[in-house]
Amino acid sequence: MTDINERDIAVFEAGIKLGALYHQFVGTPISTDTIDGLERIIEDSIGVQPHVRSVSVSIDREMVEKKQNPKFKYCELEGRMLHVSLQVLYKNIIAHVELVYDEALDYPMMSIKKIEKM
Repeated sequence: MTDINERDIAVFEAGIKLGALYHQFVGTPISTDTIDGLERIIEDSIGVQPHVRSVSVSIDREMVEKKQNPKFKYCELEGRMLHVSLQVLYKNIIAHVELVYDEALDYPMMSIKKIEKM
């Protein structure tokens, strides 16, 4: 059995936070008028969780505009609309992760961008 180290824990925490963010907010009603507020709410919600160093959320305004129902002026947030950058600090390890829509795969991908020691 391999020992679990601080790096492992930092990456695990980052993955859990991206997964929670995705499944908590996808499906939320959104319009071009509410994008800024939803971005901040997602950041605030994820930002209070343990070990979060920073979080930045951007919602693709063009996609929202295209998906909005013309009569009711809103749509549902989709994973492909999200761009999230997140840093988790566990002890002296920082895990940099992100959620970005991959057009070639037609899928919102979560990935580790960098792991560094402070």
